[in-house]
Amino acid sequence: MKLTSFTDYTLRVLMYLGLETDRLATIQGIAEAYGISENHLMKVVHHLAKSGMVESLRGKGGGIRLALPPDQIRIGTVIRAAEGDSPIVECFSSHDTCKITPNCKLAGILHRAFEALYASLDQYTLADLLTQPEPMIHILQFQRRA
Repeated sequence: MKLTSFTDYTLRVLMYLGLETDRLATIQGIAEAYGISENHLMKVVHHLAKSGMVESLRGKGGGIRLALPPDQIRIGTVIRAAEGDSPIVECFSSHDTCKITPNCKLAGILHRAFEALYASLDQYTLADLLTQPEPMIHILQFQRRA
């Protein structure tokens, strides 16, 4: 399984916001810190705001921040929401035209594997990703405030 760049950026935004708790962050600041596109981050932040994980404040002095404490944001939930409901193989979709689906064991194996993956990811929260923040803060602040 490969996570999309949307999911990668979603996790990065959440980590950044988890480190930046003393003030509002901006999409521009996050984009500069990570060296990624502001346009992509706008979509990510919009998704996070719709999901209730991020709070967006508009206007002068506005910005974004976590809407929930880091220990309430489950990594499995974040990844499920960012990756969406797209089936990983055709036989998981309602438009399955694969001829071997009725006798194929692959669907069951993949289903159990993904359930195990998400069960593992659900054991971790954003707080678990931020247990040793100093190195990330140093890197991101250096790039952000240089």
